[in-house]
Amino acid sequence: MQDILRQALKLALVSALVAGSAFALPQSQDPPSQEPTKTPPPAQQTQQQTGSQPVQQKDTVTPKNSKEDVEAIGNRNVGKGVNLYSLEREISLGKQLAQEVERSSKLIDDPVVTEYVNRVGQNLVRNSDARVPFTIKVIDSDEINAFALPGGFFYVNSGLILHAMEESELAGVMAHEISHVTARHGTKNATKGELMQLATIPLILLGPGGWAGYGIYQGLNLAIPVTYLKFSRDAEREADFLGLQYMYKAGYDPNSYVTFFERIQADEKRRPGSIPKVFSTHPPTPERIENTQKEIARILPARQEYIVTTSEFDSVKSRLRNIMFTRKVGDNAPGKPTLRTKTEQSKKQPTGNDPNSADDDRPTLKRRPDSQP
Repeated sequence: MQDILRQALKLALVSALVAGSAFALPQSQDPPSQEPTKTPPPAQQTQQQTGSQPVQQKDTVTPKNSKEDVEAIGNRNVGKGVNLYSLEREISLGKQLAQEVERSSKLIDDPVVTEYVNRVGQNLVRNSDARVPFTIKVIDSDEINAFALPGGFFYVNSGLILHAMEESELAGVMAHEISHVTARHGTKNATKGELMQLATIPLILLGPGGWAGYGIYQGLNLAIPVTYLKFSRDAEREADFLGLQYMYKAGYDPNSYVTFFERIQADEKRRPGSIPKVFSTHPPTPERIENTQKEIARILPARQEYIVTTSEFDSVKSRLRNIMFTRKVGDNAPGKPTLRTKTEQSKKQPTGNDPNSADDDRPTLKRRPDSQP
């Protein structure tokens, strides 16, 4: 029974993560050949394109606990809590889920693009509370999305890279997803699901009518999504909180995370329903943007300079755009097999009611010679 429940939970977990979130091996990061663009202190910055002013940060802050202390990153246990999964089991689970993702996805294999994205991600990982090594890959998809599986298996869609205006915006979203792994949200969620499933087993066996109690068990499942929704929102708030610290620790301007939020929000107002899948369960509402700005001002001391973007980011983005364009041209080349909708087929083919139609491709039913009338 437990094995069946775990298999079902595993499939649910990978669906949730794709739809839609002790030793990080320090890999040496080659310094970028291009000089990064940096910003002056927030007080000296000009107004952003979105119309919002950068958050004013204090020169010094007083953390209330280690979770608010950016200097303590890497030496604090942010993933503590009820969890039935050891780190080893979490990595094993993530590896299985990653195999399922890669079986159903097409990866970008361009070495320049993949090396750059991996280097940006590993720099964030080194400046995080990660306790597992990370494997970072790029998925060939126009959707603005990124997700990290338990155990450090991290995927960034090409659509996210192309939508980001600056490297710091890309780093902000990546830091948010890395935070889901450092806080162990995936396996905590799976643990919660397993405990709720196990807690209802007595109702199945001992409830009214013995196995008839299964109806009650199914009814109780109606309350589970509500619980997961509350947990998901809490997890997203924590990922926002930790992600800001990680990108700040890595040298990036934390205001870029807010800028990306605001642009997504503006896109949604112009074209309702265009919100990226990465924000489908936790949209960048004004409240969320305001909370992010408050955290920047409260826990992140001001710096003289921040990394905003690099010429390498622009170069990689241009290269990736060419790769995507070439792929689309190839997909639409003459002679390539195409899928047609039923509507398109009905417009081009005569209907079965037409006595003059001679559609030999239509399937027909024939009686077997040995069948009886």
